[in-house]
Amino acid sequence: MQLLDLFDLSLLGRRDVPALEHERADGTVETLTFGALDARSNRLARLLERRGVQPGDRLALYLPNRAEFIDLFLACVKLGVIVVPINILYREREIAHIVSDAEPVAVVVAGDEGASLFPASTAVWEIAALVRDAAGEEDSTVRRSIDGDAAAAIVYTSGTTGRSKGAVLSHNNFLANGVSLAACWRITSDDRYLAVLPLFHVHGLGNGIIAWLITGCRMRLAERFDVARAAALFEAFQPTLFFGVPTVYVRLLELPADVAARIGRRMRLFVCGSAPLSAATLEAFRTRYGHTILERYGMSETLMNIGNPYEGERRPGAVGLPFPGVSARIVAADGGEVAVDDVGELLVRGPNVIRHYWRRPDADAEAFVDGWFRTGDLARRSADGYYTLCGRRSDLIISGGFNIYPREIEELLLECAGVREAVVVGVPDERRGELPVAYVVADDEGSLAGLGEQCRRQLASFKVPRAFVRVDALPRTALGKVQRHLLPPWTPGAP
Repeated sequence: MQLLDLFDLSLLGRRDVPALEHERADGTVETLTFGALDARSNRLARLLERRGVQPGDRLALYLPNRAEFIDLFLACVKLGVIVVPINILYREREIAHIVSDAEPVAVVVAGDEGASLFPASTAVWEIAALVRDAAGEEDSTVRRSIDGDAAAAIVYTSGTTGRSKGAVLSHNNFLANGVSLAACWRITSDDRYLAVLPLFHVHGLGNGIIAWLITGCRMRLAERFDVARAAALFEAFQPTLFFGVPTVYVRLLELPADVAARIGRRMRLFVCGSAPLSAATLEAFRTRYGHTILERYGMSETLMNIGNPYEGERRPGAVGLPFPGVSARIVAADGGEVAVDDVGELLVRGPNVIRHYWRRPDADAEAFVDGWFRTGDLARRSADGYYTLCGRRSDLIISGGFNIYPREIEELLLECAGVREAVVVGVPDERRGELPVAYVVADDEGSLAGLGEQCRRQLASFKVPRAFVRVDALPRTALGKVQRHLLPPWTPGAP
């Protein structure tokens, strides 16, 4: 089976049903049916074929959230062409690496400004010109015989610890993920999905777009999340389903209480992922919106692995239970399984997991062990099966022989008055190897005054940060993950 087999449940089976609302350049909102999306993507598929694009070729998309991104994605799915979405925040150096690595036949951009960022040898196609040229093509059905294990997309990792790698996601990976989400989160054609996350990321593409097309629900696509427009967007579209990242939910807490309550009454499900959600944010959101956010855990290489249940306890701080078909285990450094509630590295396997990275056998050898994918995340498993993440393996701080898990300290700091964001990192120290240092986004300098005492009262002495550094903002990726390597340097003896 290929992706189109399940997409056709909507593209063909619900041809006359409203599918997508999006804002045009002139500010008006256009509504497209599933049949219209099918026809638009058929015309683009025929144009791509006429331009010589073949199955297995890569086509890169450097586009913001817009209907044409979806049209091109569908056209590539129909042809067996591999989509390479590129983060629109990336600039020359990051883009050059992806283009050199993936070797796309062309890159589709929104305008001349985007085109200037690519190497001179890159074939760059402007989306408006593509759409204009496709208008003359036939819109009859395009379908190719495609094996389920064939690549559908190459999604590049965020590269927070080095050069980004291309995760090769197959049709089967996307299918397994989409079917799981539809079943576990009860997504149906009755839902109204508000999409604000970038489509260049697996959260927006692999979860949102895939689940929408499989279930045939109605989607409103926003170019990005803008808290200034959030209330009006929620009011106008009246969604039942929303996917966000922690920073989005923190911003939604800024809306007036009456607006939040009104939004909450219409909503069915809020989902959060891509970065850890603090227990404090979850509780504050439950109070304000009347909903317990469903936190889940996934990766570019695996799509969704683990999630809190739709029915049952959504445990603060935990990411829940493995999805159908996904197996998980936690191992020590020697590869042996750890005891219940002990911390180790999380390994997963299942139909959601990639088979390999793009042209990186060295990365494959490091990532896979006996058929299990090494996530690089530290976690622990409770006696009743809930998994809790404890941070990245690379973020583990070892101080004087003791293991320090930054997230434990960060959760405590976020409970302190005046602290809006916090991240803890290890800095080199001659005597102890590393020392924990906290970087904090706080209301004012006074908010930092009592943090040390708070930590000393509730944490072992070796876990107490040696310093609390106030910053205006934490450097983050487009999906909200903190980029620790971009924090300002601190050395022992500094204030």
